[in-house]
Order: sequence, then structure tokens, then C-alpha cells
Amino acid sequence: MVGLKPPEVPPTAGVKFVSAGLAGCIADLCTFPLDTAKVRLQIQGEVRIPRTVGAVEYRGVFGTLSTMVRMEGPRSLYSGLAAGLQRQMSFASIRIGLYDSVKQLYTPKGAESTGLAPRVLAGCTTGAVAVACAQPTDVVKVRFQANGALLDGARRYSGTVDAYRTIAREEGVCGLWRGTLPNIARNAIINCGELVTYDLIKDALLRAQLMTDNVPCHFVAAFGAGFCATVVASPVDVVKTRYMNAGPGQYRNALSCLLALLMQDGLAGFYKG
Repeated sequence: MVGLKPPEVPPTAGVKFVSAGLAGCIADLCTFPLDTAKVRLQIQGEVRIPRTVGAVEYRGVFGTLSTMVRMEGPRSLYSGLAAGLQRQMSFASIRIGLYDSVKQLYTPKGAESTGLAPRVLAGCTTGAVAVACAQPTDVVKVRFQANGALLDGARRYSGTVDAYRTIAREEGVCGLWRGTLPNIARNAIINCGELVTYDLIKDALLRAQLMTDNVPCHFVAAFGAGFCATVVASPVDVVKTRYMNAGPGQYRNALSCLLALLMQDGLAGFYKG
């Protein structure tokens, strides 16, 4: 397959920044129901304070989606979408849009190609900075996605803006950054497993002349990178979701959340969702 010729002038960091954010928003619009199902599965069976009984049981991805539509209506699949789009515009723009620029900073001058170490460092750097900036939007998104799992059907927040205000008022400003450390760990793993693996897979395809540098090549590399990153980062992702959704006093810290999950569900609990 013949791809379009790349432009002679590479895109600027600003263009990469904006296009990465817009691409993240488009991806969120397409996959948000799956992300919501993942969150519901990750928090299922969690011991809550105060203790509750009779929670809705979700079985598998498609079972979760059908149960949500039946019990809460189709709109529940996109609960928290506004916060999700805000997250992508702040998170994906930094994490992906600035990756190439940061990678060049870590690459020694005069080097013919970028080695593995600069790619890993660039992935960790952009991931950590992106989390620090976008954490409040991620907290609100997760809480809206998990909201339907409340037994009494009560809504925590009336809207996205109300969620930011309520969390800041009831839990302090630090509440908006709840779960930052596990989220940084998760995104450092994902960045290394996703962006770096993407680079490596694409380079391998091009060196072996199996594909040319075009959209199908990018798709194959992205598919493989996304799979690898998800498998590696799932345990941290489950802990991050539970800790960010937890109310005050439910867990002392992220480590206590991890230990509670391990004692309650065993190692299989780290791969819920």
C-alpha cells in the first residue's frame, strides 16, 4: 500500500500539541462506553464505607454495557464525557503532543537515531507532567462513570462544574488531585509500554519492509502498543480507579487500597475490567 508523502517541513510542537488533544477527544467519543464499563468492573465488589449490600452485578464487558442501558438508560454510557473531553485536551496534548520534542531533548547531540533510554525517559516525563495537569479532570470523570453503581441511585454531583466545586469544598483542593501518585505510576508504565512500543513496532515493520510509513502501518503499531500497555498497566489502573473514586476515610492511602484489593480479590482483582 502506498501512503501519502510526508511533508518536507515537520509539524511544529504547537501543531502536535493541538492535534494530539483533538485526536484524544475523538478517541474518547468512540470508546467512552467501553471505558465506563471498565470502571464499573474495576470497582465491583469493593468494600465501601458505609457498608452496602445488594449491588448490581456486572458480568463481562458486553454484559456490563447491556445492564447499564437496561437499568440506567443509554445516556449512562457517556456519564462523565464532558470531564473526559477536558481530560483529553489537557492530558493527551501533553503526553503525546510533546513526546517527540522531549525525546529530542534527551537524545545526545549528533546521534544518528534515538535509542531506547531517551524514549523511555521522554515517555515518563510527558506522562508525569500530563497527570499533574489533568488529574482533577480524571478524578471527576471516574466519579461520574462510577456514579451509577451507587445503590440508592443518588447522584453525587449535578454537573461537571458542580463536581469540581463540591470535591474542593468537601475534600479540600487536594481532593481534586486524589490518586495522583498511582496515576503517575500508571501513565509512566503506559507511556513506556505504549509510545515506546509503538516506536519499536513501527521501526521493526519499516526495517523489515513489511509496510511503508503510512496509516495502516501506524494502525498496526498502535494496536500492538495499546495491547502491551494495557496488560502491563492494568494492576495500577485498578488501584488508581478505586482510590480516585473513594470517599474520605475509605482508604488511608493508595497502598492501603492496593492491599485491600489484594486481600479481597487476590491477584485476579488486579485485572478486573
